[in-house]
Amino acid sequence: MQGAHKRNNETGVSEPERQNTRTSSVGQRWLTALIAMPIILSFNWFGGWTAFAATLLIVVIGSFELHYMLVHAGYRPLTGVSLGLGILFLIAAMLPPAIHLLVLEISVGAALPIAFSWFLLRKKLDGALIDWALTLAIPLYLGWPMSLVLLVRGYDPAVWHPASGGWIYLPAGAWWLLTALVGVWVFDGAAFFSGRYFGRHKLAPLISPGKTWEGVVGGFVFCIVACLIVTVVPLNISWYLAVLLALLIGSAATLGDLAESLIKRQTNVKDSGQMMPGHGGLLDRIDSLLFAFIVVYIFSQAMLILK
Repeated sequence: MQGAHKRNNETGVSEPERQNTRTSSVGQRWLTALIAMPIILSFNWFGGWTAFAATLLIVVIGSFELHYMLVHAGYRPLTGVSLGLGILFLIAAMLPPAIHLLVLEISVGAALPIAFSWFLLRKKLDGALIDWALTLAIPLYLGWPMSLVLLVRGYDPAVWHPASGGWIYLPAGAWWLLTALVGVWVFDGAAFFSGRYFGRHKLAPLISPGKTWEGVVGGFVFCIVACLIVTVVPLNISWYLAVLLALLIGSAATLGDLAESLIKRQTNVKDSGQMMPGHGGLLDRIDSLLFAFIVVYIFSQAMLILK
């Protein structure tokens, strides 16, 4: 049957219904983003233990989402060990440098034998080695990048001076974290719409069929503009270094997105959860940020050394 309301033979869904579903999904994405972004930025404003509370919540929820996906695929990692190690990464980041390294050494050193010993107690050892590796991979994938957020941000809160013309002071750590957040958000948004309207060539069809090279290029263009705005003057770095950072953030965001897509594909789940309407679970929202946090931390440390 021909016409505007022609139905797909396989799914029985008409094209207008498909379009309405896509429009609704985009609307949910924007609504969720408009609610979540100010909350995230407020944690960046205060820094210190306020930021710690935010990263702790992310690590707890994200660890359980990863556990759900892995269990769905038949794996049985020790979520308690994974979560404990991830939280210790965060605690270590809040401590003085000398103690920070000691806590990291003790945490990782203890997690390795404790997890392995627990798996030896199983009546059936099938898959024990994979579960041991996954137990340690979860905090490295989630807890470690979030600990770098705390190291980048630092303790100093932002300050607003209403009596002196209403000017705002943001410490360097807040600007670096803002660069990571804004860079990824702008990249993701531009890549989404560029890919939606201009996408033709698939980026990684076996992992994430919806992503295109055109989307990535569009994301890079707008990410460069965003990074130039939030780094050149506030952080006093050269424009070409800002461009380099934007390219690194865009690349990290793409890899982070593909990494979580691969996890979902390997564990046969559509979303990591249903916490955020239009976005799925928490991991579906922060996947692009995880590797970008690592990039921005390394870049910020390199800038300190070069200066």
